[in-house]
Amino acid sequence: MASALDDDEIANDDYYSLLNVRREATQDELKAAYRRLCMLYHPDKHRDPELKQQAEQLFNLVHEAYEVLSDPQARAIYDIYGKRGLDVEGWEVVERKRTPAEIREEYERLQREREERRLQQRTNPKGTISVGIDATDLFDRYEEDYEDMVGGGVPHVEISKMHISQSIEAPLTTRDTAILSGSLSTHNGNGGGTINLALRRVTSAKGWGEVELGAGDTHGPLLGMKIFRNLTPRFFVTAQCGLQFSSRGVRPGITTVLARHLDKNTMGYLQWRWGIQSSMNTSIVRDTKSSHFTFAMQLGIPHTFMMMSYQYKFQDEDQTKIKGSVKSGFFGTVVEYGAERKISRHSVLGATVSVGVPQGVSLKIKLNRASQTYFFPIHLTDQLLPSAMFYATVGPLVFYLAIQQLIIRPYMQAQKEQDLEKQRESSASNIARKKQEAEAAVLLMQESVRRIIEAEESRMGLIILNAWYGKFVTDNSRKHERAKVIDVTVPLQCLVKDSKLILTETTKARLPGFYDPCVGEEKSLKVLYQFRGVMHQVLSGDTEPLRIPKQSHRIDADT
Repeated sequence: MASALDDDEIANDDYYSLLNVRREATQDELKAAYRRLCMLYHPDKHRDPELKQQAEQLFNLVHEAYEVLSDPQARAIYDIYGKRGLDVEGWEVVERKRTPAEIREEYERLQREREERRLQQRTNPKGTISVGIDATDLFDRYEEDYEDMVGGGVPHVEISKMHISQSIEAPLTTRDTAILSGSLSTHNGNGGGTINLALRRVTSAKGWGEVELGAGDTHGPLLGMKIFRNLTPRFFVTAQCGLQFSSRGVRPGITTVLARHLDKNTMGYLQWRWGIQSSMNTSIVRDTKSSHFTFAMQLGIPHTFMMMSYQYKFQDEDQTKIKGSVKSGFFGTVVEYGAERKISRHSVLGATVSVGVPQGVSLKIKLNRASQTYFFPIHLTDQLLPSAMFYATVGPLVFYLAIQQLIIRPYMQAQKEQDLEKQRESSASNIARKKQEAEAAVLLMQESVRRIIEAEESRMGLIILNAWYGKFVTDNSRKHERAKVIDVTVPLQCLVKDSKLILTETTKARLPGFYDPCVGEEKSLKVLYQFRGVMHQVLSGDTEPLRIPKQSHRIDADT
């Protein structure tokens, strides 16, 4: 089910977390949690005027949460819009007599309308800039040829070719889209450009069609059509035909692609092309969470080849990938290897070394920034020189490590600190209020906790010895950072029932007696507890469910 709750609202107004119940909690579970907290916070149980006032505030919060979650209609709106929806938005868009299912349908309809409005405003620009560099003079020069020339001792590196392309999409309706694209290219002083306009219509949930018009100073006008169709849930076809007009006459072309899901992660393709470069191609592509594999064979004029590539995906936050490929055909053999890595939120940097016969050695550097691609193929030598292969491999790696340490990492850290500071400032007053509520709740829990501990001790049950919640610094590389934790021993002991403690899969910052001590940072819950006279310890992530006691938490007496 879609949800409009944002992170701040989940942390500050999560009724499920306040009652410590699952988001799928039944009415019986809600009622049991509500009664338990009512016994803890009911104002009549406290004689001290200050405690009585604090208990009344917390009791009202618990009552408000239960009133919303126990009402199917209010709960449906809260699940979709959050607390704000209960105040204004939710009741404005739906009638109170509607069922939860009808409320969700209404929300999905409104979401579609908002998506349509966003489509009207979106152009989805995409672009590519490619700069080809000829650096063969670094490795293939003859020193004696330059001895008598002015500046002959400096290798000559030049830009041999450039290519720039750009496209934008303009949604006309929810089914029709206009795509305008253009490109400019130059190679060794000669260049040209093209401009294309395509109109795409989604004919049904199974397919779409496209008509393309193009013009250029090198190839002449172009008229084309493309069709995509899902024949079955596992099988689709793409057909494309075009007419290229030039001084040599009209040159037709047809391309057909048949594709089928062989299994959950594997696709098979069969392509037939007739026209300027006729060929038949078949390929198998397997893509999983940790790898990407491609095998392809092509018979054609002028290119016939066999290709195999493999990419390994590391499961790290930088989305690091290493890849290698072998391609052999009538043109020769090419071996490529490289890597790519995410260097910022919207940027991915990659480098590939290409070694081939007779192509020589090249280094290809690619930077993807949002929807823009910057590509720099650097041709190093026409021969297979070990020195060129060594520098093409080691050079980018050393350069990347230097840039990562000196520029990227400090910049990202400063940006993160700046964002955290803004988040802290915007939520300072709210956190202060939550802290006050948590401290009041802990005071109100003291008598109940005393009784719970007595009952647990009498049956050698579950005793929470110490519990901390917040940011822990355990990595030696982060020793300069300061831990930010709060003591939540009393609140956790108060949640113990029948020698068990169960926390649901949601942030713990909204549990009774808790608050967020480090806004915007990763938090954990560390618990040291005793069960049947044996010490146990566990460290749990903020949104991870927790159930204790467990045998795996036991502390070995020998350690």
